[in-house]
Amino acid sequence: AKHVYKLNPESSREDQLEKNALVALNSILLESMRCFATRSQRFMDAYHRSLDRRQAAWAARKYRGHRVLPESIMNDIEKAFQT
Repeated sequence: AKHVYKLNPESSREDQLEKNALVALNSILLESMRCFATRSQRFMDAYHRSLDRRQAAWAARKYRGHRVLPESIMNDIEKAFQT
């Protein structure tokens, strides 16, 4: 959406900005937006649980079918990141 928005000519008029934003958002499939939102939600949940970015990325991949991470995530991370 950001790429499509930047293809429009620059404007400072509010009505033109709104029109450009709507055109950009309408160019993206709703399913893509939902996937991105769900993935973002998983990362936010991981950061809320004090995971670092490496652990958050691992958890997002491992639990990609879930909206939020399970309560046992800390045990799973300890097992996965043992060195």
